[in-house]
Amino acid sequence: MSENSLFSSQTEPVSFGERLANSQVFADLFRDGMALVEETATYLDGPGRAESKTLERAPALAYATESMRLTTRLMQLASWLLLHRAVKEGEMSLAQANKEKSKVKLAATDSHDPNNIAILPAVLRDLIERSQKLHAKVRRLDSTIHNIAAEQAPSINPVEQQLGLLKAAFGAERV
Repeated sequence: MSENSLFSSQTEPVSFGERLANSQVFADLFRDGMALVEETATYLDGPGRAESKTLERAPALAYATESMRLTTRLMQLASWLLLHRAVKEGEMSLAQANKEKSKVKLAATDSHDPNNIAILPAVLRDLIERSQKLHAKVRRLDSTIHNIAAEQAPSINPVEQQLGLLKAAFGAERV
């Protein structure tokens, strides 16, 4: 078998972004993320609601603020996970997901007052901490998937670009 026949069947480069979205890493992240969303909803609708009613004014305000931040963070994460599951299942391309992900806000930092966190019930503090860890994992994976996708986009070869600049500066016969 000739070397050319080995490579002729592959007409497109391997998409590492799509591969990563199809990986076990993503499957585990998806499972853990959706489980955290469900666990948080169960807590906030049940025991958390009962706990919040027993809190004094300052902790109750902190509870309301931080539970809204937690819910918002988890909904953004769930949106991202569902979007990339659609890529995994072939319902959309990574390029389409890259366009749609602009609607999902994965903020770099989540500002909160550590004093507010300290006065919250332990279960809510744990859910907040776990959601922040999930958020960091999703941001890293998002950066990896979409930076790879951007790198794979057709672009000018940097070496050719530099050679072109040299040719323009010194004339073609010297390069």
